[in-house]
Amino acid sequence: MTDPITFDDFLRVDVRVGRITRAEPYPEARKPAIKLWIDFGPEIGEKRSSAQITVHYAPETLVGQQVLAVVNFPPRQIGKFISEVLVLGLPDENGAVVLVQPGLEVPTGGRLH
Repeated sequence: MTDPITFDDFLRVDVRVGRITRAEPYPEARKPAIKLWIDFGPEIGEKRSSAQITVHYAPETLVGQQVLAVVNFPPRQIGKFISEVLVLGLPDENGAVVLVQPGLEVPTGGRLH
């Protein structure tokens, strides 16, 4: 476990739900990855992310799915691709990433609380 944080610390992390609108393989990445374009609604718009999720997901299965992502990190260069948000996932029993997704359909852009 990490050091405790305050509720104000938690509020600084902006986690939103978005819908994947486009997904492409990213073979140029050092580790196998998929490029994602995610719509977070009118307030935030569409953002891009590179996600190491190739064990459980193929690009063609991701379009239309809702995912949770941190939207207030600075953009990060991943090879030739700019990743603007951090898509959230949890490790399975072998360490492969499983996406964090709402259990029911929710409005795009909604903030985690």
